Amino acid sequence: MKAFIFPGQGAQFVGMGKDLYESSALAKELFEKANAILGFSITDMMFNGTDEDLRQTKVTQPAIFLHSVILAKMLGDEFNPQMVAGHSLGEFSALVASEALSFEDGLTLVYKRALAMQKACEKEPSTMAAILGLEDEVVEKTCSEIDDIVVPANYNSPGQLVISGSISGVNLACEKLKEAGAKRALPLKVGGAFHSPLMEPARVELAQAIEATPFNKPICPIYQNADARPYTNPEQIKQNLIAQLTSPVRWTQTMKNMLADGALSFTELGPGKVLQGLVKKVDREVEATSLQSL
Repeated sequence: MKAFIFPGQGAQFVGMGKDLYESSALAKELFEKANAILGFSITDMMFNGTDEDLRQTKVTQPAIFLHSVILAKMLGDEFNPQMVAGHSLGEFSALVASEALSFEDGLTLVYKRALAMQKACEKEPSTMAAILGLEDEVVEKTCSEIDDIVVPANYNSPGQLVISGSISGVNLACEKLKEAGAKRALPLKVGGAFHSPLMEPARVELAQAIEATPFNKPICPIYQNADARPYTNPEQIKQNLIAQLTSPVRWTQTMKNMLADGALSFTELGPGKVLQGLVKKVDREVEATSLQSL
């Protein structure tokens, strides 16, 4: 079975998507439509901006979404997934690519999500850190014993778990996890504590927008971040998407479930090769490729 997977925040780079825009009338049309929907020239920031421009959440998220979704649409009949998944923001790309959401609605939700997250980040200073070389259970237990807000946020691959929370909570967890034997505890350059309780204001704001948006049955099951399980029911998909902002991204579990359900190959669509690498950490033998351009 063929699986297509879609990257999340952090995969962006200056110049992303430019070759698609210049080589395809369809891509150009969709990029220009995106500029109109967003009310600013995201293409200018993607193609000619600075790293700093692209690091703004309100730019990063729609930029990665556009690169991934336009690439999927350009593949035409070659885009024939039997299952899809996306890492955090990438879940929105997967939903549009699998026709559960229209391009316009998907982009609008992604932009609202980015603005709501930015607002939540500004409300309370917070951060994230990658913990390498420890069992998930050790990280979970350590976080649960700290009085401050700190939780597992991204189960990326075996031995790589990102934690998220208040600055003091994350710093204390990093100290304790190094004492517990973590190979590394790396603070991440992010604007805030994504996938933690500190995103609750953003979740409430986004929930209203998601509830008001029409969802269709996707062309194949989508494995969702909130519980790593496959869904085709539009109402269930909506509820999982609402839960996503304050729930951990269960990517390791998602990959294991897709493999158990018969995935034989994974194709990552969009900027970077992060997910391709994470797939290989779950199963070294499985076929995994990444596509940034045609």
